[in-house]
Amino acid sequence: MAHTTVDPRDQWFSSALGGLVTGSGMWYREILAGFTRVGGYLGGTWSPPAESDGPGCVGDGSWPALIGRIEAVALRAAAPSTKPEHREALLALLDLWADTVFADPAARIRIGNARAEATAVRDDRGATIATSWPRDGRCDVLQVWTGDAAPPEFGGPVEWVDAPRGWGDAGQLRRLVETVRARGPMPWRADAGGRLAEATGVSRAASALLLTGNAGGINTVPRMEPDQRRELGLGPAELEAGFDELRRLTETDRLEVFAGVLPDDPADLWEPTGADALAERIGAAWVARFGRTTPVPEETLAVLAELDHVTLHTPAAHICAAFLAPATHPLSSVDHDPWLAEGVGGVYCTSEGQGVRWFEEFLKSLAGALPVIYAELPAGDPVRAGLPALLAELRARFDHPGLLLAAGYAARTCDSADRLRELFGDRPYVGPIPLTTTTFDDGLTIASIAEPTDRHPDPRTRLHFRPAYYTDDERSTLLREVASSGAYARDVVDLIRGDWSRRVAERITSGALPVGGYECDPAVAAPETVARVAKALSVDTDAAALYLQILVLERPSDRRVRRWNGWNTARHKRAAGALEAAGVVVADKRARAGRGIFLPGDWARATHKWLWPMEVWKAKLLGVQTIGDRVWGRHTWHLTLPELFAHAWDVVERGDGPA
Repeated sequence: MAHTTVDPRDQWFSSALGGLVTGSGMWYREILAGFTRVGGYLGGTWSPPAESDGPGCVGDGSWPALIGRIEAVALRAAAPSTKPEHREALLALLDLWADTVFADPAARIRIGNARAEATAVRDDRGATIATSWPRDGRCDVLQVWTGDAAPPEFGGPVEWVDAPRGWGDAGQLRRLVETVRARGPMPWRADAGGRLAEATGVSRAASALLLTGNAGGINTVPRMEPDQRRELGLGPAELEAGFDELRRLTETDRLEVFAGVLPDDPADLWEPTGADALAERIGAAWVARFGRTTPVPEETLAVLAELDHVTLHTPAAHICAAFLAPATHPLSSVDHDPWLAEGVGGVYCTSEGQGVRWFEEFLKSLAGALPVIYAELPAGDPVRAGLPALLAELRARFDHPGLLLAAGYAARTCDSADRLRELFGDRPYVGPIPLTTTTFDDGLTIASIAEPTDRHPDPRTRLHFRPAYYTDDERSTLLREVASSGAYARDVVDLIRGDWSRRVAERITSGALPVGGYECDPAVAAPETVARVAKALSVDTDAAALYLQILVLERPSDRRVRRWNGWNTARHKRAAGALEAAGVVVADKRARAGRGIFLPGDWARATHKWLWPMEVWKAKLLGVQTIGDRVWGRHTWHLTLPELFAHAWDVVERGDGPA
C-alpha cells in the first residue's frame, strides 16, 4: 500500500513515545496519517484504496497498548520537561485520538493474535484489523464494535482479550489539548516530587520523572534540554541516575503506573493542588504495582551515580536498595537455578524471568560499587552499614548448588573439542533444554564450543561455572588457568569470598571510624600514619593527610577531597601549598584529573570514561594496568585503606617513592 503523506511531526514520535511503545526505529514515518486511517476505518469514515484491504500498520504495531492507558501520553504532553517538538507531536496524536473509537466509552474493543489471512475486514457490525506485521504466519489483531453482534474476523480461532478502558474520552482529551495550548505546560511543584519520593521510596530524580510521565525509556541525547532539566531542579548526573533507576520497567509497567492518575477534568492539573493530587495518585499506583522501598539518602545515591554505566550494570538506586535490605531484596536474597540455552552468539545462562541476568549484572556492578561504598561513604551511612550483611547474603547465594554463572572465555589454545575433552573430561552438560552445541562438564566448569558458521567462523570456547564447587581444588585451579577474558562474575565471586572483603566488613562492624568520618580521610582512618608523614616532611597534619591521599587514592579530585576531609577551599589550598613548598608534589593542570597537584614522575592518561588517569608510580602501587602512557585497568584491592596508607608511606620511606 503506497502512501505519500508526510507530516514533519512524525519524526519525533520515536523519542516522544519512548518507553511506552516498542520498535523505536519504526516510529518515524506516517504516524499521524496512519492513525487517521486506522481511526477512519474502524469508525466507518475511511475506506482503503483498491490495492489494499485495510489501513495498514502504524509504527511497529505496539500502539494498541495505549488503548485505555492514554494517560501516559497525555501527561507527557502536559509536562514542563517535555521538549517543544515532542509536545507538538503528542498533542497532535491526542487530538487525533479524540476523534477515534478509542475515545468512545461505548465502543467495545478487544485484542488478540490471528493467522495473517488478511489485513482488515469490516461490515455493519464492526471491524477487525491487523495491527502488526505478519510474523511466522500470524499477526496481532484488534476488533471494534458497538452493538450486540460481534463483528467479522479473520485468521481464527482467536483468543480475545478485552482492551482496558479508562480515562481518555473525547472530551477529556480535547480539554487537555486545549488547556496546554492556552496555558502552556502544567506548573512544576518540587515539593510534590518530594512527597512522591517519600511515598514510594524512589529517588528525588525518579519521582520528578514520574510526575512528568517519563518513567524511563527515553533514549534521546540529551534526555532533556538543560532549561527543562533545571526547571525540575535536577543536575545532569542526577537526571541520568533517575532515568537509570526506572530503565528496567517494561512498556506495560510504564503505561499501568499512569493509568487512573489524571483528574476527570484535566484542567485541574493547573490548579494549586493539582500537582499534589497527581503525586498522591501516582504514588498509590506505584506502591500497588511495585511496593514501597526503603528510601536511599540522596547524598549516598549521588556518590554511586558518579560511576558510569560500564561500571554499574545495575542502576545505582537498585544497588543501594540491596545494601539497605540485603536479607529481603531480590538482588541479594533469592537463590537461582539457571540453565544453559543456545543463542545466536553461542551458549548462555538463563532462568525464569530475568532473575539470573539481573543477579549477574548486580555482581558485575559490585566490582566497582563495593570499594566506593566502603571508602567513599561516611561511617553511619545506612548503605555502607549494610555492606557486611550483603556480603554474607551473597556468600550464601554462592553456596547454592544450583547456581550457574558465566565465567568468560577460554584461552585460544583451548578452542578445540579435543583440547576441551582433555581438560574437562567426556561428560556433556545435561540441562532442561537439549543443546546442539558440544559441551564438557567436569562438575564445576562447563565448557562449550559451537560449530563454525558464516556469521561466527571462528567461535570461542565459552565457560560457565558453579560457585558452590569453586574452591581451591584442582578443578578450580584449572578454571582459573584456562579463562582468558570476560570472567567478571567469577572475579566478583573471588572478591566477595576473599580476605579483603572480610577485613572490610570487620572494619565497618568494628566502628573504628567515627560517625561521619570517611575511610578516604587518613586523618581519621590512619592517624598514626599521618603523624609519621607530618614528622618526616615537616608539615602539619592537614598537608600530611593530603599527601597520603595523592599517593594512594585513584580519584583524589579537589571536590572529593574536600567532601571526605570536611575542608573548605582555603584549607585545601593551604595544605596543597605546604606540599608544594616541601617539594613532594608539582602543580599542574591535567585532563580529567580534577585536581591541581600531582606526584612527580610520569603520567598515565585514561582514554575511556570508566577509567581514571593517574601517576604511573601510583598505578604500579595499586596494581592498575598501564600500557605505554595509558591506563587500562582499575585498582586491584588487597588492602584496606588504613593498610594501604601505611604501605604507601613505607614504600616512600625506603626510598622507592615517586620521583
